[in-house]
Amino acid sequence: MADSILNRCAGIGLRMTGQRKVIAMVLDQSNDHPDAEELFARAAKHDPNISLATVYRTVKTFEARGILEKLEFGDGRARYEAAGRAHHDHLIDEDSGAVIEFYDPDIEALQEKIAAKLGYELTGHRMELVGKKIKPSES
Repeated sequence: MADSILNRCAGIGLRMTGQRKVIAMVLDQSNDHPDAEELFARAAKHDPNISLATVYRTVKTFEARGILEKLEFGDGRARYEAAGRAHHDHLIDEDSGAVIEFYDPDIEALQEKIAAKLGYELTGHRMELVGKKIKPSES
């Protein structure tokens, strides 16, 4: 992957220890939005000597250097995803905590229209929807 977290770290000259490489690899392989504890559990499978403190320090460093973006969905856990990805929004499943990424051009256009109506030009935004999965009716 040309734009992997590991490659991005190398590209900015960030010193990469073995444990940082493991954390970067785990992040690259993640299809979700893990928090530090989840990253620790996954990284420990590759390096049993890694500590939770190392994971916290590493994600903080990656975030400060623009490699990771910290996401807070109101559940008390900071979650992470690679920074600089194409714009998308999030839908959080209230029951499972799953985070579903989506992009909708109609929503984007409406946000621009609202900002313009209020006399603003959007320079960025975050949208997070929270909901419960609709269960099919039982027949």
